[in-house]
Amino acid sequence: MTLKMSTSGGSDTTARSLVDVDRGEISREIFTDASIFNRELEYLFPRSWLFVGHASQVSAPGQFFSSRMGSDPVLLTRDAQGGVNVLLNSCRHRGMAVCRYDEGRTLQFTCPYHGWSYSMDGSLVSTPGDLHGVPQQGMAYGNGLDKAAWGLVRAAKVHNYKGLVFACWDPSAPEFDEYVGDFHHWLDNLSDAFDGTEGGTEVFRGVQKWRIKSNWKFVSENFLGDTYHGATTHASVEQVGIGPGGRNSRRHGERQDQGGFSKGRVKTSFRMGHGASDNLAYEIPYPEFAEEPALSEYFSQAWAVRKERLQAQGRLLGGRGPATMFPNMSFSAGFPRTILVSHPISPTETEVWRWYLVDKNAPDDVRDWLRRYYMRYSGPGGMTEQDDMENWNYATQASQGVIARRYPYNYQQGLGKETPSELDQAVHSHQPIAGEVNARAFYRRWAEFTDNLSWPLLIELAKSDERAARS
Repeated sequence: MTLKMSTSGGSDTTARSLVDVDRGEISREIFTDASIFNRELEYLFPRSWLFVGHASQVSAPGQFFSSRMGSDPVLLTRDAQGGVNVLLNSCRHRGMAVCRYDEGRTLQFTCPYHGWSYSMDGSLVSTPGDLHGVPQQGMAYGNGLDKAAWGLVRAAKVHNYKGLVFACWDPSAPEFDEYVGDFHHWLDNLSDAFDGTEGGTEVFRGVQKWRIKSNWKFVSENFLGDTYHGATTHASVEQVGIGPGGRNSRRHGERQDQGGFSKGRVKTSFRMGHGASDNLAYEIPYPEFAEEPALSEYFSQAWAVRKERLQAQGRLLGGRGPATMFPNMSFSAGFPRTILVSHPISPTETEVWRWYLVDKNAPDDVRDWLRRYYMRYSGPGGMTEQDDMENWNYATQASQGVIARRYPYNYQQGLGKETPSELDQAVHSHQPIAGEVNARAFYRRWAEFTDNLSWPLLIELAKSDERAARS
């Protein structure tokens, strides 16, 4: 056996040199190397649109939710005028966190170090987050402190998409709608009620948070199109019958015509690196909920309303399967209906946050049943998540050795068999269950972001991929 030289993720190594999409080979260095990880924090996360939280978490003026964007702590707030804001949780004086609570309600944030305070009420200052009070200001600064210039750092762009709040630090980044493209179909099914009411969901109170000894990209990749792992990784869960119908399949019906799907599974990758896996169309309601007839009645009625409201549009691309919005917002709009964000901590550690969504108009018995089901299915105590975490942990651990880092991962499933997608800004689609087209597209964009390519060049390369796929 001839040993390969390590690719070395040093400062002179470009991320693009570690990702060979045409051959379907990706270096293990991108999952383990510290210098590459630091470049992700510097160039990828600050320029991407990142999920911050749900508007229902800050439904009233003065409410806040502590979140993260890449390596930075942020505050999602609702001001007195009803606006949603995203602020860096760091005092402009000496950097202390101005808020150390997960969530709550307040009129202002006061730094516990020197007492600088920042208003959440736009009527008191120019904009929410501006510096409001400075102890002994006259003695300490005289007239030399321009408070308007020393407010909390604000995200350059904030967008509330049907209750899903996203933010971006980069003022030159594309607007949210351009960044997302037709991937919005999956966001629609996540945020809309099951009966098709736009933005008709809210989150259950509380966010699950835990850390795993894994690189964050394993989590994103798992959702954007890795349907290949299910039969092996989750075999025991299938046998237990954890599905919402109390039957053998985790998502009863995905592989059975009588379960509500009329066509086979398709994977779709988008020009900005988003990816989704789903069945092509839904024609009948979700299967019976053997454990609770009230759920069957609720979803059957919701489905009937949905069909009437959306007509043919409601059948196009179910959009309830697993998906990832580049780079680190993963979700499922089915059962469970959940959002998972993989926050980068180090090359080999990730902090995972999970939100669970429910229809705003769901009756209490439906909400209670779904809450219990979501908890046993997902999260650190859920049966499927435990399977996945074990894989991510051990894959990261076994890839850190000197010899292991010399050999790339194989991403060759479906290579050369991609087909053009009909969706706007989508690059490829691939129908067999075993296919890694979405992962290859994700890592192509990942490498370009991490190498700090300019926005005009990033967009041109993305459009070039789309044109090539359609030619």
